[in-house]
Amino acid sequence: MGCFNMVQTESPHSGTAAAAWLSRADSSIAGAVQGPLAGLRFAAKDNIDVLGLPTTAACPAFAYAPTAHASVVQKLLQAGASLLGKTNLDQFACGLNGTRSPYGAVPNAFNAAYVSGGSSSGSAYVVATGQVDFALGTDTAGSGRVPAGLNNIVGIKPSKGLVSTRGLVPAAQSVDCVSIFARSVGTAAQVLQAAMGYDPLDPFSRPLALASSPLPARFNFGVPDTLVFYGDTAAEAAFQQAIHKLCALGGTPVTIAYAPLAAAAALLYDSALVAERYAAVRGFFDAHEAEVIEPVRSILASGRAYSAADLVDAQVRLRAYGQQAAAMWEGIDVLLVPTAPTHYTIAQMQADPVVLNRNLGAYTNFVNLLDYAAISVPSSLRADGLPFGITLIGPCGSDWQLAELGQRYHHASGMLQGALDLPLPALQALPGIQAQAVVRVAVVGAHLSGMPLNSQLTERQARLVVSTTTAPDYQLFALPGTVPPKPGLLRVAPGQGTGIAVEIWEMPVAHYGSFVALVPAPLGIGTLALADGSSVQGFICEPQALAGARDISHWGGWRAYVQGELLK
Repeated sequence: MGCFNMVQTESPHSGTAAAAWLSRADSSIAGAVQGPLAGLRFAAKDNIDVLGLPTTAACPAFAYAPTAHASVVQKLLQAGASLLGKTNLDQFACGLNGTRSPYGAVPNAFNAAYVSGGSSSGSAYVVATGQVDFALGTDTAGSGRVPAGLNNIVGIKPSKGLVSTRGLVPAAQSVDCVSIFARSVGTAAQVLQAAMGYDPLDPFSRPLALASSPLPARFNFGVPDTLVFYGDTAAEAAFQQAIHKLCALGGTPVTIAYAPLAAAAALLYDSALVAERYAAVRGFFDAHEAEVIEPVRSILASGRAYSAADLVDAQVRLRAYGQQAAAMWEGIDVLLVPTAPTHYTIAQMQADPVVLNRNLGAYTNFVNLLDYAAISVPSSLRADGLPFGITLIGPCGSDWQLAELGQRYHHASGMLQGALDLPLPALQALPGIQAQAVVRVAVVGAHLSGMPLNSQLTERQARLVVSTTTAPDYQLFALPGTVPPKPGLLRVAPGQGTGIAVEIWEMPVAHYGSFVALVPAPLGIGTLALADGSSVQGFICEPQALAGARDISHWGGWRAYVQGELLK
């Protein structure tokens, strides 16, 4: 198949959107006519082989013509997806910022003055800007997560060995993972389902049994005892908001010791483990060292200095840190960290490329080394318009559990898709989570998250699905004499009401009857119309009970009313 290379002619410091693509097929490489991914378009990071397109790993002198698709590309094509081309990266996947490529710096999708994150910079950019439905990246130290967090998209970093890396130019083969970028968790999970599977031709592939039940409705999440944001107060505030959001989904924060995780992360570049990066391209590098750009050249060259004994020593130290870190899982179900602690401009990164790059990996470098799974999901937009993302981390095999919680968190955040002005698609049933008979119920008052009766939901294993509003056909009243204070929701004639804030909770059917039995008159459960045109079971009030009740509809919801009353 013919192709044309999109090698950039502008300065590699220009940060142009065109730098995201390195090569495109003359026409898309079509997938199977039928399959679970039929109709979806994707791109592959240019250290992943695609038959008919060159693999450069962002080093022109290294470029070669693959003789076959990488295993993961072949599986996705067989699942029906079509491939558009190859994307830019930090050279040899060595970096977390997206500026280390002779083909140009890939800009942030929200502000072109800022870095996109790397090394999977191009893949994240083309997803965030809607050019493809999903993209493949790779992740050794965070390259499948940092670009996701900086560009308001989802990044799944699977358990090691879950997705074959055959046909991948490795950065550090023993810890490399193929990562998945998408604008929603549902799409990313579909891709993971199609991509995963044991590959006997990949020396690091392994058959893994993934947990298929979601995390408990009430779960503990770890928060590091030491948090650094490098002076970025906007990121620090956004992470505190994220903690509150995860609490609203049923989580309880638990402080964990971050020291062993940080110590493990430091080994990636400050020990003989860096020799694996040199070994990955040793033949080429020894013959063509001058063809490799800085600081990638210096990083790879540093791997020559270590002996086999040094490597064994580093591996033993890593095992020791892993044993220390393992204790945290006794008290938590999932670990919460910022995906990246801050944003940097392209100019800042180029002025201090090593230190600032390392800063971006403050919460990512340890994950693969310690054999964990992770997912980065959007959390909020900062006041400066830049995205902030969080990463949920779990033990090996927790991939579906992380995706399930990540999807609920993403939808509860109210964020749009990537850099597009599009709402998130509807919540999807995830392929690896066992289906459970559930009923969705809308709560409007004392059962809202953080309110006095919310425990009646969480005790019945209910999960917060999304915060939304009713159709604009309702009025809300403060009911007098109720303990705890409660509102009454009344449907009125079209045009005479307003949209009222509600939370949609999902509860196992087995517990729904006992919940309804607790609802006191004059309240009851009926059918509510939502703003998106759908309907759901939810709290309503008998009209006669509202005589003399205070109309608080103008507040837009019970939480706003309660907070307003407290300020009086």
